[in-house]
Amino acid sequence: MAPEEDAGTELLLRSFERRFLAARALRSFPWQSLEAKLRDSSDPELLRDILQKTVKHPVCVKHPPSVKYARCFLSELIKKHEAVHTEPLDELYEALAETLLAKESTQGHRSYLLPSGGSVTLSESTAIISHGTTGLVTWDAALYLAEWAIENPAAFTDRTVLELGSGAGLTGLAICKMCRPRAYIFSDCHSRVLEQLRGNVLLNGLSLEADITANLDSPRVTVAQLDWDVTTVRQLSAFQPDVVIAADVLYCPEAIMSLVGVLRRLAACREHQRAPEVYVAFTVRNPDTCQLFTTELGRAGITWEAEPRHDQKLFPYEEHLEMAILNLTL
Repeated sequence: MAPEEDAGTELLLRSFERRFLAARALRSFPWQSLEAKLRDSSDPELLRDILQKTVKHPVCVKHPPSVKYARCFLSELIKKHEAVHTEPLDELYEALAETLLAKESTQGHRSYLLPSGGSVTLSESTAIISHGTTGLVTWDAALYLAEWAIENPAAFTDRTVLELGSGAGLTGLAICKMCRPRAYIFSDCHSRVLEQLRGNVLLNGLSLEADITANLDSPRVTVAQLDWDVTTVRQLSAFQPDVVIAADVLYCPEAIMSLVGVLRRLAACREHQRAPEVYVAFTVRNPDTCQLFTTELGRAGITWEAEPRHDQKLFPYEEHLEMAILNLTL
């Protein structure tokens, strides 16, 4: 469920705080403790602190989230305040008034603070499905894979990375900023997704390969149109990837068959160069779908092993979901 649609106060507060992870002071105690503090504290400074570290944070002010999301967050915060305080806190109502006057948009921003102190900001669609594709929003496995990559930077350092089905670009942008790849190729087949990808690359201060002003300390970044059903071994070989990644692309049998077809062609690249390492992250929504993927890998002669599960530490994906990363050997 999208955060905008979730009426649960705790989840809404936690999701907003994690999305704007500058609230370091609030991360020093469990969220149950924060809930208790909001319920029991008579000090309005706690609410002011939350405001400054979420809706008033510089990243949030510069790149605001969807109006609906900010409105829901502030409404829940006001309910918390009104439950224990008789005096209204002007700053809360002023912030809510700003969202009530703001114009709704089909695009919003999501920002994530990185361990380095930098951030990744994405322009995303406010709808799960838009322009006939699900690629205009960030899905949980992309966050899970990005977090794993940050914990395992050696898998990407000084290497050329090809991402299949990049979507909004969260995973790749996090890798570019935290793992120091030599080159990174974002890819997708949908024209609207590619347009948004290019915008998000530039939004995060990275330059596309054709830009002669590109920062030499940053990876060479390319956004490529890649249709899994028609791409050839020669085209894939031209990328010369050392590592191939994909996240949340196992959503239907047709997509799985197309993905395995691409992996077969990547395996054929061994005639020209060393086969790349491959990491595929996914959310286990339907066990039959996952079983189909591993079965088709076996038929293609591709072996795999699961990476050890890691604990959620950084990004706001749904903790109760079962997620996995498979390391494939082509």
